[in-house]
Amino acid sequence: MKAVQITRPGNPGVLKLVDYPDPSPSDQQVRIAVKAAGLNRADIAQRQGKYPPPAGVPEQIPGLEIAGVVIESGKNVSQWKLGDKVCALLAGGGYAEQVVVEEGQCLSIPAHLSFAEAASLPEAIFTVWSNVFQRGALTKGEHFLVHGGSSGIGITAIQLAKAFGAKVFVTVGSAEKAKTCISLGADLAINYKTQDFQKLLAPEGVDVILDMIGGSYLPRNIAIMRPEGRLVYINAMEGNSPEISIGEVMKKRLTITGSTLRGREYTFKKQLAKEIEEQVWPLLDTGQLKPLIYKTFSFEDVIQAHELMESSEHIGKIVLVRE
Repeated sequence: MKAVQITRPGNPGVLKLVDYPDPSPSDQQVRIAVKAAGLNRADIAQRQGKYPPPAGVPEQIPGLEIAGVVIESGKNVSQWKLGDKVCALLAGGGYAEQVVVEEGQCLSIPAHLSFAEAASLPEAIFTVWSNVFQRGALTKGEHFLVHGGSSGIGITAIQLAKAFGAKVFVTVGSAEKAKTCISLGADLAINYKTQDFQKLLAPEGVDVILDMIGGSYLPRNIAIMRPEGRLVYINAMEGNSPEISIGEVMKKRLTITGSTLRGREYTFKKQLAKEIEEQVWPLLDTGQLKPLIYKTFSFEDVIQAHELMESSEHIGKIVLVRE
């Protein structure tokens, strides 16, 4: 098969489409002919040598989410049959013509979605459901803030939080991104380049925050949180060592938590997929959750796709597609 390989740690130019051995499924895995693969920030980190995959996952092939067609099943697989159209959460290896993945990490593709749209869903939905609704315990009527509202995670968090009855705030880096977030259901979009989210949100306060920035955002997050608030981290793009007011955390009885999804055990991901199928997948049929594709690229143009992601100009998802 053809696959995109990280030839060495570095800039997007180190990515190369190469011949690579076809994968073989274990007894509980399916082999999928990949039609589309979503891009994520983790792919950039892996390309730079900063985010190695778990053991047993191809180290040189990035890609955490795909959509395609089942072409082989392990002998213990009962959920899927040949020809089924599925999207799947991976621990890596998605930038390829074929992947293998445990059957419980796959979800059926709704009939009205394209392969590209389906490939844009798993990483963001699994991450948001796990962190906002499980760890953050967001409930109807609460105030929710997501930093990076126009990212793949952001657009998913906005729509899901709104669908479950929360008031939604976001931070973004441009007026265009703010407009898109409002159109997706955000009640307020704050341009962090020209506005102070702490000043704007302090009067009302926030119950749950999903933060991928870290650094100087931590004390500002704490300042705007309501009593019993939950602050959930999924990245720390600005750094890992900010100052924190422990007294304020104690006074407000705050919970500060976080998680990474990639290295979690299969039983967790399987249960997460089951909850998503029950709670989130119906929202795709009702239109309360819609994929937002910014641009698609062929696998041959993966360098340009990574360059676009690093520019942060995009709104929504970037996806690699095969004809």
